[in-house]
Amino acid sequence: MDWRAEVLDQLDLYWEHNLTPALTGLTDDEYFWEPVKDCWSVRTAADGRATLDGGHETPDPPPVTTIAWRMTHVSLHVLGLRTSAHFGDGSLTMATAELPVTADAAVAALEGHYRDWRDAVSALDEAALERPIGAAEGPWADRPMATLMLHVNREVMHHGAEIALLRDLYRTHFA
Repeated sequence: MDWRAEVLDQLDLYWEHNLTPALTGLTDDEYFWEPVKDCWSVRTAADGRATLDGGHETPDPPPVTTIAWRMTHVSLHVLGLRTSAHFGDGSLTMATAELPVTADAAVAALEGHYRDWRDAVSALDEAALERPIGAAEGPWADRPMATLMLHVNREVMHHGAEIALLRDLYRTHFA
């Protein structure tokens, strides 16, 4: 059994048949739409630098988030930062990342980080899948890389479904 291929096939199937179609035609209005008060989103400061609402601690209950927040989370936290930390030089951080401030830029960034993650994972051999993840994943440090791959798939699918739902709500709200 080639577990790397199975996990990548699962991610690819979701990406190609669910998430990519759900992002087609995404507008800036949808990207930044705040369906309820006190949403977390991507905000642009007076100096033009974009930041992501929230921090390391998520309140209980967690806030509703915009498509902008969700896409940035998947693009950077789930895919980009992990690719940089595990397969690159670690130079991509939330401090060095430029957050997308348009829907088109966000879709492009998400696609780029997905491709980088997928390419890096596809190059892993069986021994690499079994090696501990390492310090970049904190409490998961001793778990195998295969565990991280499964976690990434779960995150992409979970948040991708939320993005699709927000688009559905936007469409029906403004129809």
